[in-house]
Amino acid sequence: RLGHTWKFSYGSLYPTLKKLSKVEAVEMEFPDGETLTRKKKIVYRITPKGEAIFEALLDESGASATEDREAFMLRLAFFRYTKPETRRRLLERRRGYLQDRLAKMKESLKTLRERVDAYSLELMQYGANETEHDIHWLEGMIEAERNGADGSQPGTDPSRFGVLRGETT
Repeated sequence: RLGHTWKFSYGSLYPTLKKLSKVEAVEMEFPDGETLTRKKKIVYRITPKGEAIFEALLDESGASATEDREAFMLRLAFFRYTKPETRRRLLERRRGYLQDRLAKMKESLKTLRERVDAYSLELMQYGANETEHDIHWLEGMIEAERNGADGSQPGTDPSRFGVLRGETT
């Protein structure tokens, strides 16, 4: 498990490590002089080529990086490795996408109010409330990024972010 968000399976982890090893993005390390024939555990470490691939992936900022929630959250998990200007751009694009989505949700709520049942309306309102919350959260992160204009990484001052400042939702 990676935090509260993602689960991974060994059935996908090891084939992925094998692929990364083939393209020399990772390499195996054997602790205490162990070899592949007498292994207790294999440790993988990222190579300079792997770091370059990782950096290029983090620097991508296509639509999926901001419109797809899972893709955005995964990228956010690695923001400390992302360039400050890329972080700001991704946060602002995600906020813009959600603002557009919220406007459409509110319009749907107005036009469908008379035609759908109360439970469907509640579900739609819940979606709008959740989107408003996400927009507010992103605005706080954007402000924190702007205040860190010196290029500092977000991890250097955890108090800049809501939950770490003691704010709860």
